[in-house]
Amino acid sequence: MRASVEEFAAQSGAILALTGQERWFVVRTQPHREAQAERQLANQDYRIFLPRFRKSRRHARKFEIVSAPLFPGYLFVILDLTRDRWRSVNGTHGVDRLLTRAGAPEPVPHGLVEQLLTAIDAEGVVRLHPNLQFGQMVRVSAGPFAGLVGRLQQLDDSGRVRILLEVLGGKVPVLLSEACVLPTDHVA
Repeated sequence: MRASVEEFAAQSGAILALTGQERWFVVRTQPHREAQAERQLANQDYRIFLPRFRKSRRHARKFEIVSAPLFPGYLFVILDLTRDRWRSVNGTHGVDRLLTRAGAPEPVPHGLVEQLLTAIDAEGVVRLHPNLQFGQMVRVSAGPFAGLVGRLQQLDDSGRVRILLEVLGGKVPVLLSEACVLPTDHVA
């Protein structure tokens, strides 16, 4: 079985380069079948990329960090339309269809997927908040808590962060906009 782009990028730190007439294309998957489509396309020797990100979810009264598709219902595949049998992608388990225009697959604009690939961390997950990490000490830069230092507990996919601030000898959880928070090593 051929490794997915995430595994390849995580293991070698390299970015897949397109050769010849290859381009990235978008595959629409069946609902909640991104991983199945990824496996099936990889079994057919297609080079694919399913961008994932870490998100917080509440389950059984606890918050947990899970890996989820960055674009639910979609993944990317490398095709050379002059060489590859692109119609077989549509018949793959877990795939709804390859996005097309006027009967032919529509390529992704140059640089879009490559930019996502450069944002992948060691675990194969796209870093949405490149300057912030879980457990990192941060300083609030704006708002009523400006100047206070706390520990980053949670990153939200909607641009919010949860910080455990040290206030009056105690620790208080606060939910703020990501724009109001700076890593302590970036503060003068």
